[in-house]
Amino acid sequence: MQAAGRGWRPKPSDRFYRVIIRTGQALRWLFRLRVIVTGQEHLPGAVPPGSSPGTSSRRPTPGAGAVVAITHFGYLDFAVAELLLWGHNRAQMRFLITQGAADHWFAGPAVSAAGHVVVGYGGGSHAYDAAVQKLREGEYIAILPEAGVSRSFRVRECKTGAVRMAAEAGVPIIPVSVWGAHRVMTRHHGFSPFRAWRAPVRVHVGKPFTPGRELDVAAATERLREILQYGIDAGIADFPLKPEPDAWWMPAALGGGAPNEEERRRLDEAEGPRRARSRHR
Repeated sequence: MQAAGRGWRPKPSDRFYRVIIRTGQALRWLFRLRVIVTGQEHLPGAVPPGSSPGTSSRRPTPGAGAVVAITHFGYLDFAVAELLLWGHNRAQMRFLITQGAADHWFAGPAVSAAGHVVVGYGGGSHAYDAAVQKLREGEYIAILPEAGVSRSFRVRECKTGAVRMAAEAGVPIIPVSVWGAHRVMTRHHGFSPFRAWRAPVRVHVGKPFTPGRELDVAAATERLREILQYGIDAGIADFPLKPEPDAWWMPAALGGGAPNEEERRRLDEAEGPRRARSRHR
């Protein structure tokens, strides 16, 4: 065991990661979630024919890592992306996790056992360096570049971390847009078994791109945001569930009841100080 944050922390374990995956797969089966994926050809390294998914895991190959940038409309988007990568090539993704989650008595040991990267209260420089090193060693680092749930259900301004990490490590960014999982659970809309039952979830994997060291970081980050939004638009266009007028889970621009972009910015700014305090508790 190793110490990290509060209390004991286990070392990263492939076995524990598989437990997490199997739990997610069981829940998906239980609620009969319908996950519809496009752009899957952009994912690296499929499982070899004849392999049995879930019995082994992809071993990192130096220089073969990637940053997986995932949209953040709800609390299950990361899990959908994680199951997608595991099913494709049994990749174990490492997420950037806040220190608050790592310090939690229940979640903390799970964060350590899954090998995630912890972003400390005092700043993210140590986590950034650790993530870049993992990328160079062939790991997949998963990032939610919006740094919080977008309550407008449009991809909001992204942080530059994903681009900077990929450029420094010399690895591609794989954009993953998830639409529909927010209907199951998101901010101010808790988990509903009724909404979860046979819920459709659309995932679009964008074409990977590798930002160069000399690239304009701000421009590359905006390009990432646009690619992620394109994937969301694609998911909405052929989503198998027709929304009711003023549906809370649809963007305002499409006749939904979600806040528009101006309202979203105002609400985010009003909540900013509270969120900052909560991270330091």
